[in-house]
Amino acid sequence: MPQFPNTRLRRLRAYDWSRRLVRETRLTPDDLIWTVVVSDSADPTEPVASMPGVERLSVKAAAKAAREARDLGIPAIAIFPHIDPAHKDEAGTEALNRDGLVARAVRAMKDAAPEVGLICDVALDPFTTHGHDGVLKDGRILNDETVEKLIAQAIVQAEAGCDVIAPSDMMDGRIGAIRASLDSAGQQDTMIMSYAAKYASAFYGPYRDAIGSAKALTGDKKTYQMDPGNSDEALREVAMDIEEGADMVMVKPGLPYLDIVARVKAEFAMPTYVFQVSGEYAMIQAAAAQGWIDGERVMMESLAAFKRAGADGILTYFAPRAARALHG
Repeated sequence: MPQFPNTRLRRLRAYDWSRRLVRETRLTPDDLIWTVVVSDSADPTEPVASMPGVERLSVKAAAKAAREARDLGIPAIAIFPHIDPAHKDEAGTEALNRDGLVARAVRAMKDAAPEVGLICDVALDPFTTHGHDGVLKDGRILNDETVEKLIAQAIVQAEAGCDVIAPSDMMDGRIGAIRASLDSAGQQDTMIMSYAAKYASAFYGPYRDAIGSAKALTGDKKTYQMDPGNSDEALREVAMDIEEGADMVMVKPGLPYLDIVARVKAEFAMPTYVFQVSGEYAMIQAAAAQGWIDGERVMMESLAAFKRAGADGILTYFAPRAARALHG
């Protein structure tokens, strides 16, 4: 490589136009998936205290959000439910309700903006009184019994009009079982985005507040979510889910796991997504509120980092705000 003074890398950084010409990674609204929490509340919106700027949305407000996503060029919305405690039980029965909150939200959002893709979370934690993702017995999460419930939940969501089923539970074998059952139910065109490398992270706290499971959660999820110290295991998880029929794979959380995103994309060359989770969002918002960081710049820099690591798209609570910034 030529040496200084013949080579001066700063020359290309001197002007806005030259920096744009040589930029290697570009973020666009096409890279964003808006994460939305829907609620049965009579109020159109409810603020989430631990996530400034995020609100739980009524079904009607969620339909309005779908139109907003369409107008901003955001291609998809990921839906997460805040279930009335009166509808929760030990088994998460409400997850199978064909006229439940998720199904009604999906139908309303599809009616409002059919061109926006809808991604539905498949797990039992929003629906259980204990806050775990699966069937709990004697302090243990039962894998195979949980998978049977996830199959039924996925079919309910697909029949309601969900475009992408996104199992976030981390049970072994659930992708293959859900794929086979969707196909048998005539839902062979429904896609699966697997939470393939989901870590037992401390960054999920504000999300559990948003869906109302934080106080209910008994113990932790370390027996089924991944150990934050593991990297090779993530590749094994991703490989298994691809083999079982996943159309897309996801790494969760985001910024602390950029190395995993990069390894997964390089190894498999599959559509790879990353979830900028609630704790990441809340930290940026809290620091910005104190004036310690430029919130707008940090938001955009963090999203660009996911693209630079190899992600094809980002699930983020910042999606509408980032899309507006990208539109100038």
